[in-house]
Amino acid sequence: MLGTIFRMAEDLIKVVGTKEEIYQGLLPQIKALVIEEADVIANLANTCAALKEAFGFFWVGFYMVKNDELVLAPFQGPIACTRIQKGKGVCGKSWALGETIIVDDVEKFEGHIACSSLSKSEIVIPLLQKGIVIGVLDIDSTTISAFDSIDSNYLNDLCIWLSERI
Repeated sequence: MLGTIFRMAEDLIKVVGTKEEIYQGLLPQIKALVIEEADVIANLANTCAALKEAFGFFWVGFYMVKNDELVLAPFQGPIACTRIQKGKGVCGKSWALGETIIVDDVEKFEGHIACSSLSKSEIVIPLLQKGIVIGVLDIDSTTISAFDSIDSNYLNDLCIWLSERI
C-alpha cells in the first residue's frame, strides 16, 4: 500500500511514505512521462528533476560516454565536474566495471572526485546497451550511508528501462 499522495507540478504525484513506497509511486510516473517523448535530453532532464523532487537528493544527474570519457549531461543540483575519465572517481569506476556502486562515505573512497564538499554518500548506476556502458546515473546525498539495496534495485530497474529508450 502506498503512503499519502500529493499533486506535484507537471501532473506528477508526490508519494509520502517509506523509501520503497516513494520509488513504487514515482518510477511508473517517470516511465509515463518519458515513454511518449523521443528527445533523450528532455527525458534525462525530467528523470533527474523527478528523482530530486521526490527524495530531496543533493545532486542527481547523468554523465554520458563521449569520445572515451564521461561528459556531464542533464542534472539537478550545484555545478558539477564536466568530464570524468574511465576508472576515475565513483562514476568512472562504475563505467569501467559496468556495475552499480554504493559509497557510504565518499571521504573513504579512494580516488573520489569531490565536485562538492557537501556530498557525503553516493550511488552510481550504469546505463547499458548490449552490455556496453553508454552513461551513468549519479546521485549524491549530504548524509552518510544514504543509499542501500532499495535504491540500487529500483534505480537499476529505472536505468535498464531508460537505456532501452536512449
